[in-house]
Amino acid sequence: MSVTDVTFTGSIPALYERYLGPLLFEPYAGILVRRMENSGSRTILETAAGTGIVTRALAATLPGARIVATDLNQAMLDLAATRLQNERVSWRVADAQALPFEDAMADDVVCQFGVMFFPDKVAAYREAHRVLKPGGTFRFFVWGRLDANPLSQLVHETVAGLFPEDPPGFFARVPFGYHDGERIRAELGQAGFEDVTVETIEETSRAPSAREPAIGLCQGTPLRSEIESRSPGRLDGVTDETAKAIAHRFGETAFENRMSALLVTAERP
Repeated sequence: MSVTDVTFTGSIPALYERYLGPLLFEPYAGILVRRMENSGSRTILETAAGTGIVTRALAATLPGARIVATDLNQAMLDLAATRLQNERVSWRVADAQALPFEDAMADDVVCQFGVMFFPDKVAAYREAHRVLKPGGTFRFFVWGRLDANPLSQLVHETVAGLFPEDPPGFFARVPFGYHDGERIRAELGQAGFEDVTVETIEETSRAPSAREPAIGLCQGTPLRSEIESRSPGRLDGVTDETAKAIAHRFGETAFENRMSALLVTAERP
């Protein structure tokens, strides 16, 4: 995993929030938060909070909880803080593999679509285990197989085809590269978790046009760095070609986007 695989800076946070939040992340945020409605959680630690999509859902659904939202990228948290001002929510830059918090400080730890970006996942799991109170729960989403997420697969294949001598592989390598349930269970077990469940959750969202997901996926993710490193100045052209491919497959106007992800729940004994 390269440095650019985990870097969300410049215009990426705003594009991520605008184009990918409603398309990919908000549907699963609702599912995650609904699982916690009756948890009685008083303190929630969120890792890889990004632009605060889950954070906002948590704050709205769990009015009695204090939320500590963390991310490795200051730019993502800066944008998140503009979208949610709440005295119960604090924002902090932190590496999920080395959390700057005391032991047993949280009733729940949550992470939506961030685990795939952790270079040392077992280390991050150990940290989640450490900061949880006994009996606490760690919940997170990871994406399923790339071929079970047709829009993302199409973008991956289209961009790769535009650079045949050195195809960008970010989507397959990182966001859609960690979907083996048995591996996930084993690594959580190494970190001390018990009662691990892995559920496949299918969801459907609606893209308003072919152009918007092309912008979001090409310019609002680290795929952008792979494109720009191969051909400076070609980003807009690659986005245009990707939008054409999406329109050819799904249509120019609004279309449904089918998604598949794994919801992982692990208990700290």
